[in-house]
Amino acid sequence: MESVLSIILIFGGTGYIGRYMVKASVKMGHPTYVYSRPMTPQTHPSKIELLKEFQSMGVNVVQGELDEHEKLVSVIQQVDVVISALAYPQVLDQLKIIDAIKVAGTSKRFLPSDFGVEEDRVTVLSPFQEFLDKKRIIRRAIEAAGISYTFVSASCFGAYFVNYLLHPHDHSNDSITVYGSGEAQAVLNYEEDIALYTIKVANDPTACNRIVIFRPPKNIISQLELIALWEKKTGRSFKRVHVSEEELVKLSETLPNPQNIPVAILHSIFVKGVSKLYPDINYHTIDQLLHIFLTNPPSPCSAAFE
Repeated sequence: MESVLSIILIFGGTGYIGRYMVKASVKMGHPTYVYSRPMTPQTHPSKIELLKEFQSMGVNVVQGELDEHEKLVSVIQQVDVVISALAYPQVLDQLKIIDAIKVAGTSKRFLPSDFGVEEDRVTVLSPFQEFLDKKRIIRRAIEAAGISYTFVSASCFGAYFVNYLLHPHDHSNDSITVYGSGEAQAVLNYEEDIALYTIKVANDPTACNRIVIFRPPKNIISQLELIALWEKKTGRSFKRVHVSEEELVKLSETLPNPQNIPVAILHSIFVKGVSKLYPDINYHTIDQLLHIFLTNPPSPCSAAFE
């Protein structure tokens, strides 16, 4: 562990995965900044409350737009590590962050908004391919700028996909949709763990200018195994309703954008499928994650594609 804790700046800190990053950074003792859009009368009350919570934790909240180049440079000059957790619609806006990092010239590391599949190593259906192409543009821009980086691949957000696949909040539902055969294995990582790993790699000299893939062995699981485990925990039985690979491919070709993106993602992860890192972090296994859904279930959410 470093003798002096790095100062971390997080973009998208009020978003789905971003809020986990902020809390993980504070938990691990790092002075933490969050760059957030200015609050207006239209700002959702939940975002206002979240920013107040961050401030009560000692987080420095800086309000500004990504178009405010001088402000970006000024904030970046005050920190050591920059992490972007911007949602997909803002992926290309990270080019503005890259420009500011180049001008600031002080950042030790930049972690762009990846955190999903390893985009440089997968072949996927066209809608998902176009989704990943934007992330590749950011990676290549970082490399071309000579900025020190770490690219993080965490596969699937565990709580998000448990909600999506199992619908644990719907106690009247007796069936579960299975994509493809249900036998392909995916990696489901709890969001809290993804955030902790990310803060850890952001400060790990051996992770500089490398791709880091989070793949804890006990979190590799198929849909059918996940359903069976949920049945065991709840004492309930569920009917498996299969959606074939052919149906998913057809939907990816016929649905309008951006509705076709989630279908292509499901195909990539749950039809096609997928060393323990930082042993000092006790990650949540799938079994433990499902137990959380029995006792204090995370709320369902929807990903933004536009």
